[in-house]
Amino acid sequence: MKIDPNHLQILSAIIESGGLSEGAAALNKSQPSVSRTVAALEARLGFRLFEKGKRPLRPTELCLSLAEQGRIIAQAGERAGQAVNQYSGGKSGMARIAGTPIFMDGVIANMIASFQGAFPQVTFQQSYGYLDDLAEQLNAGRIDLAICPVRPDAVPENLTFKPLLRGRNVIACSPAHPLARKSAFNLEDISTFPWIAPPAGSPLYADLRAALDTIGISDFRVSFTGGSLASILSIIAGSDSLTVLPYSVVFMQSHTNLVTTLPVKLEHPERALGLVWHKDRPMRPAVSRFRRYLEHEFQGLANQIEQKGRAAVWRS
Repeated sequence: MKIDPNHLQILSAIIESGGLSEGAAALNKSQPSVSRTVAALEARLGFRLFEKGKRPLRPTELCLSLAEQGRIIAQAGERAGQAVNQYSGGKSGMARIAGTPIFMDGVIANMIASFQGAFPQVTFQQSYGYLDDLAEQLNAGRIDLAICPVRPDAVPENLTFKPLLRGRNVIACSPAHPLARKSAFNLEDISTFPWIAPPAGSPLYADLRAALDTIGISDFRVSFTGGSLASILSIIAGSDSLTVLPYSVVFMQSHTNLVTTLPVKLEHPERALGLVWHKDRPMRPAVSRFRRYLEHEFQGLANQIEQKGRAAVWRS
């Protein structure tokens, strides 16, 4: 026999509230309508649900069993409502994001951890890529949001680009590096040390070549190429190698004492780190909330970088 779940919830409300009138009030129903529902259900079942002539109402064994199912249904409905509210508010769900490896590992990973501290029900799927590949994934719907350095004039027409942080590169090395311990040095001193090259084909690799051209170094030795940010930092910590990194990445690693910058002015790339998403594809609530979170976090980071960077690393 199939029983209307609403009838089961009515029985549960009557028992939990202590009477027909109280149960009707809890359900925002009239007492006569609840009485009629109980009487109709008793007639259909062929059994009494409340003992005759007992005041206060005394539920039968069958009524208690059915009311328990009604309580479970009510709880499930309440949990379902909470799930909808969580999802619609961006506090649960899936966010598929991708970006350039150095920035994702050096900057974004910490922000994801902080975001999940506040919203643990949001699940992230993260991958790596550069602009052309990321644009293809956005167009195919395989990712929701890309985070990468972009020239504003290079953004495909069907994508939206929100700049977060303008490009700033620095020469990075270990705090124990001989040049980091000098109060002054010249460019010839720099040319004697080996270099760590970012992954070939990455925007940062082109930046390394351009930076060295800027300071007049055309002949340099590469001791390590490719690898993740973690491996680059490990090589820096254990050697006298130099590399070019975005200052935001070095800034975010300052607490590790693994990397510092040399006070050499470089020509900065005509790019900005930013968010990219598809114009015509609706953004899921969790992705929208994370996007707004990143915009807020990067505003604060940009202010900190400007204050420290102007004094310590470059001059605007």
